[in-house]
Amino acid sequence: MSQPDPPESSGPSTDFGFQTVPTGDKASLVRAVFDDVAPNYDVMNDLMSLGIHRLWKAALIARLRPCAGMRLLDLGGGTGDIALRFHAKGGGPVVVCDINREMLAVGRNRAIDQAVLGDIAWVCGDAEQLPFRDRSMDAVSIAFCLRNVTHIDRALAEARRVLKPGGPFLCLEFSHLVVPGLAALYDRYSFSVLPWLGQKIAGNRAAYQYLAESIRRFPKQADLAARMSAAGFERVSWRNLSGGIAALHVGWRL
Repeated sequence: MSQPDPPESSGPSTDFGFQTVPTGDKASLVRAVFDDVAPNYDVMNDLMSLGIHRLWKAALIARLRPCAGMRLLDLGGGTGDIALRFHAKGGGPVVVCDINREMLAVGRNRAIDQAVLGDIAWVCGDAEQLPFRDRSMDAVSIAFCLRNVTHIDRALAEARRVLKPGGPFLCLEFSHLVVPGLAALYDRYSFSVLPWLGQKIAGNRAAYQYLAESIRRFPKQADLAARMSAAGFERVSWRNLSGGIAALHVGWRL
């Protein structure tokens, strides 16, 4: 499934991978990508990361330290990967909020298959306009989703708004390599192998071309930390994973 060329516009614009698109169009373009790849999303995660994404997500859960009384909001986690891990480690109720109904359907089916029925709520919603009360969540997580929102700073502000004082915000996202000499190899893999896998497995080369491009457009580790601080998070830190292929940022509402 190829993406249509975005319409030309003289109004506000933003990035969609390496394309420049009207700001109002990005959410629908992203939604179309993930609606199409939802059935193969988790298989592709295993293939394109050689399973290493599981270790990255385990690092997020370990940093979160789930406990029975902790209520987690997981943003963009439609397939339930973070929510089910949190539940398995003894966490409390989870609200999964995702803009993609197809991804949420995959997550619900996974939860049913694992007999997790009443502990996870599935909400179709926008990370930039969360349908939750102020200070209603013990923790907020977002994994491999923040780069897809139209306005990163709005999403960060909303995550802080719904956090209770003392609660952590954790962002796991593809980031920028910090190991010298690997950039050329990583670029070759990202722009050749990933789209090829996307075509062969998910039937959508364009979606994984967008993935590679969106990673390059995402803020570097220190820049994201600065934007989290500007959104009101305190004690912001990050940990590079696999040499910076991914990074786990943590900030607190104090």
